[in-house]
Amino acid sequence: MHDERTRIEERVQRAHDQRIKPAIYAATVPLEVEAWQAPGEPVSFEEASAARYEPFAMNTPWGPPWGTTWFRMRGQVPAEWAGRRVETVIDLGFVGDWPGNQAEALVHLVDGRPLKAVNPLNQYVPVANPAVGGEQIDYLVEAASNPDILKDNFSRTTPMGDKLTAGSAPLYTFQRADLAILDEEVFHLDLDLQVLRGLMAHLPDHEPRRHEILHALDRAMDALDLDDVSGSAAAVREVLAPVLARPAHASAHTVSGVGHAHIDSAWLWPIRETKRKTSRTFSNVTALADEYEDFIFACSQAQQYEWVRDNYPHVWARIQESVKKGQWAPVGGMWVEADGNLPGGEAMARQLIHGKRFFIEHFGIETKGVWLPDSFGYTAAYPQLAKLAGNEWFLTQKISWNQTNKFPHHTFWWEGIDGTRIYTHFPPVDTYNARFSGEEMDRAVRNYSEKGGGTRSLAPFGWGDGGGGPTREIMERARRLADLEGSPKVVIEHPDDFFAQARAEYPDAPVWVGELYLELHRATYTSQARTKQGNRRSEHKLREAELWATTAALHAPGYAYPYEKLDRLWKTVLLHQFHDILPGSSIAWVHREAEAEYARVAEELEALTAEAVAALGAGSTRVFNTSPYDRSEVVRTSAGTPAFAEVPANGSAPLTDARPAQPVTVSGRVLDNGLVRVTVAEDGTLESVLDLRAGREVLASAGNLLRLHTDLPNYWDAWDIDSHYRNRYTDLLEASAIEVVSEDPLEGAIRVTRSFGKGSKITQTISVRADSPRIDFATEIDWHEAEKILKAAFPVDVRAAHSSAEIQFGHVQRPTHTNTTWESARFEVSGHRWVHIAEPGYGVAVLNDSTYGHDVSRTVREDGGTTTTVRLSLVRAPRIPDPEADQGKHRFTYSLLPGASIDETVAEGYSLNLPLRVADAAGAPEPVVSVDGQGVTVEAVKLADDASGDVVVRLYESGGGRAQGVLRTGFPLAGAQVTDLLERPLEDAAVEDGGVRVSLRPFQVLTLRLRRG
Repeated sequence: MHDERTRIEERVQRAHDQRIKPAIYAATVPLEVEAWQAPGEPVSFEEASAARYEPFAMNTPWGPPWGTTWFRMRGQVPAEWAGRRVETVIDLGFVGDWPGNQAEALVHLVDGRPLKAVNPLNQYVPVANPAVGGEQIDYLVEAASNPDILKDNFSRTTPMGDKLTAGSAPLYTFQRADLAILDEEVFHLDLDLQVLRGLMAHLPDHEPRRHEILHALDRAMDALDLDDVSGSAAAVREVLAPVLARPAHASAHTVSGVGHAHIDSAWLWPIRETKRKTSRTFSNVTALADEYEDFIFACSQAQQYEWVRDNYPHVWARIQESVKKGQWAPVGGMWVEADGNLPGGEAMARQLIHGKRFFIEHFGIETKGVWLPDSFGYTAAYPQLAKLAGNEWFLTQKISWNQTNKFPHHTFWWEGIDGTRIYTHFPPVDTYNARFSGEEMDRAVRNYSEKGGGTRSLAPFGWGDGGGGPTREIMERARRLADLEGSPKVVIEHPDDFFAQARAEYPDAPVWVGELYLELHRATYTSQARTKQGNRRSEHKLREAELWATTAALHAPGYAYPYEKLDRLWKTVLLHQFHDILPGSSIAWVHREAEAEYARVAEELEALTAEAVAALGAGSTRVFNTSPYDRSEVVRTSAGTPAFAEVPANGSAPLTDARPAQPVTVSGRVLDNGLVRVTVAEDGTLESVLDLRAGREVLASAGNLLRLHTDLPNYWDAWDIDSHYRNRYTDLLEASAIEVVSEDPLEGAIRVTRSFGKGSKITQTISVRADSPRIDFATEIDWHEAEKILKAAFPVDVRAAHSSAEIQFGHVQRPTHTNTTWESARFEVSGHRWVHIAEPGYGVAVLNDSTYGHDVSRTVREDGGTTTTVRLSLVRAPRIPDPEADQGKHRFTYSLLPGASIDETVAEGYSLNLPLRVADAAGAPEPVVSVDGQGVTVEAVKLADDASGDVVVRLYESGGGRAQGVLRTGFPLAGAQVTDLLERPLEDAAVEDGGVRVSLRPFQVLTLRLRRG
């Protein structure tokens, strides 16, 4: 047989693209269209329906950036169309084929009920099937003219990322608003050809099945009447029927498909636009569920459900009905799909608590898994937290983006830092926006790493990132692939069902221990520093407000615990932990609003804390310690002067005239407090840090060395820092001023000022306080660089085999060498409040109050000693998608802690992030809780969410070893229970001698519910 593959494939392609696809709609008539441009921000349907509309013609430009135009569309179904399937087809002037980053619209009936959305891959709105001639059409269409931020594929900056800079020129040209007959036979022929062509293209040349399909397609084209595609479509399908009916091999891989619409809660659009995106996508999904009874849609992010509930009650009612039918599957159990590294431990717990509770309360459904496909790496604390929230499985996808090493598993047990394991799947289709194309199905089978152990994988299908969701075309492809030779078998099912079957057939899946580190997007630990700082400060202010509100509720008659306010503030902070907000990878508008929102949160939390403290009564000046550790340290009074305070953990004490044993002395550029002696060099770096207790020099070379690197990644500017950034840099060694700014016996300080680059300025106040070995660097930066990253280095004379970095409820250890590609790829890593390095007998920590990115490296000196260098990433200057990212002023503090153990480092990390509070208060109540025993750290103290008055305490083992202790209460204790994260009882806790005895394994998290006597 002659090889005619090229001729046949080209023949089929042309006939399909140029004849069959255009014939899907058999006849059209235009609708009458009028328009009204809403001024400013989006308006309600009621306001839009009362507006005055003007005639609008096709091919007319419309839509300023971030604008809203309402269109009124009217028409009548022609009498001769009676009995046919009639739809409205709307093309707003769509660009490309991504629904989420351009014009979108929601179509309403005139009574305000949303019908369905339109986007470039979903342009139709059902009218009738069968139609009745003369039927009237009357729509109000809310069209959003969102700019295409990715138009230049991240190659150029754009002002379109903020309505303040985007201009007002129209972005789109309206193309079409028609009534149309859908020719169902041609529609299905198009799908037959899509599936067969896609399957054939990805079968090997030597497979007979490929050639069988090829020649069937050739014969089918012979049956096609080019002058009457509609009339011949049935005959063409009949030729193709035998090859579509051939069943899959018995050993074929099974792809479990579940509908999905990944909607970033903010990214290339602001939060306000996401609220509308949810209504559009969810309208489409519920409409699709009505059309396809076998359709199942998995949807995460409780926050988005709440937006729809509050703003689109008709859509909310349709969702509730779909949930009852089993076609809509709430998944994920988180408030939003948060970043997987940066949220603090308690915040990550609250993501799960608030998300799971929402689905239980509104649908009676307890989600079973964590659905987090798109975050930029995943903390090793997740397995324990997921299980403590009642989850059984974990789904991720993003690790497929690794730059260097291919992740070795697709189905595996993931083991966290405490030893908890959770069954985890990583779809080999390598997308959470699958469409059941031939390429995707081939990739799912080729990639699948568990061959011989498992036989199935998951494929979330539907257009996503900016929403859109599944379409009828995707559903039709899934139906054809359910049992088709040469393809994996596709079954539409709930993710819970997939995980149950996967675990049943593959219970001994391999184990991955520790973090799921993404070898990409490493700059998300640093970009948009003010957003990250807002998150860190909010997390700690929430802790503070809850602790003192609980204290006041227990001891101040008449004080009412602010349940509603704390709940609302927590949800605001959780929303902004979304995986494109907190990482700093959104447009300018998003981060401008985030900074303002964090400021409002801080103001309200300050007020709540002040109200709680004031409720305890007035009379004397007291110091309040929100940290879980006793503190003896210098504090600033209301007058701004330093004083010395000794305060118990989670408690308060009067401000006294107590003085430390050893005062601070300042001599020239030397600060000395009897514990450490710090010498500032003439260039403003640290020349020496002498640990007087250990009698050893801490630094191997200049400390606090500020290095400015060129930072132009290959792609994804706000997301990435590539290893070549290390090759070009400037050390900031010219100080414009070095001056002593404090010689107080309680605090000595030297200020160093530098100017550099394009008008940037950095001022650092280096301070040493009495009775503390900690050296603080209070930093103010006026930043005006572009495509740069600023790092602060501490080269320490310690031979450290690994670094320890704080994560949620514990820490992870990472090697300091680069023996393998896995270690080499970790050239930038994340950590929370501290990084610790040590050799046997001596350790040093670097602490911070707002940054997350850092790197740790090791080298051997000529004298044979080893230098281990810890560098903090302070601020970046990416230009895409926000051309003004990080520009302007920043204020933060980082610290060097010589001679520190892990336990001491944990305590100082809390101290730096939870400054002592000085306030006027009369009472001296006992701390709500205190702990007798080492290594047991209290993370949260609050009243139970059910308003029962019970006290809830979350604690954990913080050192990486076993810990035992007794939790004491500052109130009569009637009983205690161990609970899950949602405060549901698991077992009774032993109450002994008025306290609760606790015994913790390494990094174990324990939630106790304490009943008051």
